[in-house]
Amino acid sequence: MTVLDASKIIGVSPDTIRRWDKKGLIKTQRSGLNHRLFSLTELRRIHKKISGKHIGNKYKILKSKRKSNYRVIELFAGAGGTALGFHNAGLKHALLTDWDINATRTLESNFPSFNIVHGDIREIDFKKMKADVVEGGFPCQAFSYAGKKMGFEDIRGTMFFEFARCVRDVKPKIAMGENVKGLLTHDNGKTLATIVSVLKSLGYRVAYKVLRAQYLDVPQKRERLIILAVREDLKIPIAFPKEKNYTISLREALANCPSSFGQKYPDYKKKILSLIPPGGYWRDLPLNLQKEYMQNSFYLGGGKTGMARRLSWDEPSLTLTCAPAQKQTERCHPKETRPLTVREYARIQTFPDNWDFIGSMSAQYKQIGNAVPPNLSYHIGNCIISMLDNNLDQTSMDIVEVGSEDRFNSIVSGVEYENLLQFNNDLAVKNEI
Repeated sequence: MTVLDASKIIGVSPDTIRRWDKKGLIKTQRSGLNHRLFSLTELRRIHKKISGKHIGNKYKILKSKRKSNYRVIELFAGAGGTALGFHNAGLKHALLTDWDINATRTLESNFPSFNIVHGDIREIDFKKMKADVVEGGFPCQAFSYAGKKMGFEDIRGTMFFEFARCVRDVKPKIAMGENVKGLLTHDNGKTLATIVSVLKSLGYRVAYKVLRAQYLDVPQKRERLIILAVREDLKIPIAFPKEKNYTISLREALANCPSSFGQKYPDYKKKILSLIPPGGYWRDLPLNLQKEYMQNSFYLGGGKTGMARRLSWDEPSLTLTCAPAQKQTERCHPKETRPLTVREYARIQTFPDNWDFIGSMSAQYKQIGNAVPPNLSYHIGNCIISMLDNNLDQTSMDIVEVGSEDRFNSIVSGVEYENLLQFNNDLAVKNEI
């Protein structure tokens, strides 16, 4: 369906459908003439949802009944988002490690029988460890390129070096790295090129892709760059989760959410946000209040759409950050004039209600905001098990055939690179990596 065809059948304007596309409520494909193409079934579902018609609640914590014997070493494990998703997919953990004491205690509280190590990763000896998978969401500093060969020696002193050292010593069948999509253009693409080069030098075939969590059973517009590396002696394809044709709304995610503590607004900010409608932001204020609230930011370029932002019931949440009430990335409840609570944060990230977060309120927000959503990790873990079984499902996975990784990466990076160049000077993106 083209935009015009669909608008006539559904009974909404073409601009409305384009707005749904821009908001990420519906997946779009492009024709050979670069026209938007849509699924009519999905358009009808979105129309019903936004019209307030009950169509069921798709929100759930994904968990498979199958169990595998494949073992994972997970570095930089944080509050356990990836670990929980992998565990729910059927993977076992040989080791979880993180340097943050609150995150480590969170892991210990929820995984009491797991091997969990708190401390400096540089002091861990991996040489005697065995695992099928090594995974890590390593921070990515720009590399020095001291030897200008973009090899193992050039990455010393970075956290990726520790990840690569673990891969070198353990020699897992599969290595997985994850990061924000800004890594594609970090240091003009040199950082990612170095990562790929190092993994290849260690004897791995590498493919990467940006996954959009909102199409993988997460009620949140969150994008993560996933890097998968398969040991060269294993002639198995690389597989990424195939996006679904639906999204999950905030209304579905927060249904019957347990009450919990959360940040509070000062009186002035609460007064301002009380004037913002669901899905609205600072431009919905009277002009005099826009200038008063925005101050110097009012006169700067850019949409600044995260400021004075109230979330919408009928859409996935915007990306959760480490705090729900930052001025540039406001996350106000759709109905009540307050920031999202800790438990609401956890629901949106697809942590179960009984997941115990340790530490102060700000520490808990930070752990949740930094986590990979467990449902996203579940889908990745499911792909990893299928890769190790060499039993891939083309209906639920995007498969990169053996030997086509470089071509796949060039297609992915070419599309994403152009879209991301505008962020290269954005300090928020650089600081998030």
